[in-house]
Amino acid sequence: MNSPSIEQLEQMVTDLLAAAKKLGASAADAAVSRSTGLSLTVRLGETETIEHTRDQGLGISVYFGQRKGSASTTDLSPTAIREAVGKACTIAKNTSEDDCAGLADAALMAQDYPDLDLFHPWPITPDEAMPMALQAEQAARDLDPRISNSEGATLSTESGSFIYGNSHGFVGGYPTSRHTLSCVVLSADGNCMQRDYWYDTRRDWQQLATPESIGRKAAERALAKLHGRQLGTRQAPVIFRADIAPGLLRNLTSAIRGHAQYRQASFLLDSLGEQIFPDWVEIREDPLIPRGLSSAPFDNEGVATRPKHLIRNGKLETYILDSYSARKLGMQTTGNAGGVRNLSIESGSMGLETMLQEMGTGLLVTELMGQGLNPVTGDYSRGAAGFWVENGEIQYPVEEITIASNMKDMFQQLIAVGNDNNIPGSVKTGSWWIGNMTIAGN
Repeated sequence: MNSPSIEQLEQMVTDLLAAAKKLGASAADAAVSRSTGLSLTVRLGETETIEHTRDQGLGISVYFGQRKGSASTTDLSPTAIREAVGKACTIAKNTSEDDCAGLADAALMAQDYPDLDLFHPWPITPDEAMPMALQAEQAARDLDPRISNSEGATLSTESGSFIYGNSHGFVGGYPTSRHTLSCVVLSADGNCMQRDYWYDTRRDWQQLATPESIGRKAAERALAKLHGRQLGTRQAPVIFRADIAPGLLRNLTSAIRGHAQYRQASFLLDSLGEQIFPDWVEIREDPLIPRGLSSAPFDNEGVATRPKHLIRNGKLETYILDSYSARKLGMQTTGNAGGVRNLSIESGSMGLETMLQEMGTGLLVTELMGQGLNPVTGDYSRGAAGFWVENGEIQYPVEEITIASNMKDMFQQLIAVGNDNNIPGSVKTGSWWIGNMTIAGN
């Protein structure tokens, strides 16, 4: 059975919005998605799993005045869709009013939005995928005899479509694809054993890193961690390696989300316009990057997305708002229903090696464990592993330590962001050099 085309999915959304109106809803919106994919994993030179996936889902929200009801279904048959609309209407009729409930403003709907080149399907078969996964794993195992075992290499590919519509008359959608190749291996030397990985993920499969480079990097990372030591408790500067640094940016975006602000559950409460970082820091969101992993021409409410600064000259320029949180705060949506898309921080001129030399003595963090952030106070404490640095050079791996500070202090003490920002994913950042943190060890 062939998957519905985008036009057919758009018609499905149009029909269910009409059904909601017939049942008395004053407004409604709906989203439908459908995807197909393949995932193949090899381990120790043999194919371990082959998975074919087919996912679909539909969600609808209806409004009777300012009473809202929502329902969802994974069955896209006409009968199931009618039942979902009916359930949403029943819920809305029995729900109390909410002054902030409702669709985003009609004037903000996306018009003539761009094609962001997000769809590059890969009609690869399991027989064609297997050699690529095998090459990645074999490259890791061949690098060093201390690569003693493997958790496997996985090639996955997915293509699908997303359609959103509402009773303002907006109905829009676009196809997307995502392809990922990863490898996880274990190193061993004597009684010491370590595990690490590497991967790449792209919209266009032809832009994926080579299997050999992914396997080698996974092996190098696992080998570098062997014979880790503990540290005594101390204060020291800390560099978060580029592949770890996106978590710090996500801590920022969590704190400036509208829902955290109106619930007063943020360590950056009422911080609009305040100096959050040193004045050289620029942090942007750009949802319109062609082939971007988080790119979207409109958000989950149909609002046109646009590039914008979150932080300019170190100051907080905007919260991250959907229409509901915006109304709660007496503001306007920023087109962020569904999250932040393609976040980046401006990099400096130093690579990681130069940053280590400039730091002199301190900790390079390459792994974090646990949650460890109090979203209200900003207190930060995470289990960590990495490397101890002296005289600007890595001396030995460290493990079983904890790093601690307050997130507001960490932002203020950001000394530099490296230009080593060629990391996979939708967050673009180099390594972060924080001036001082507490390191707790033995």
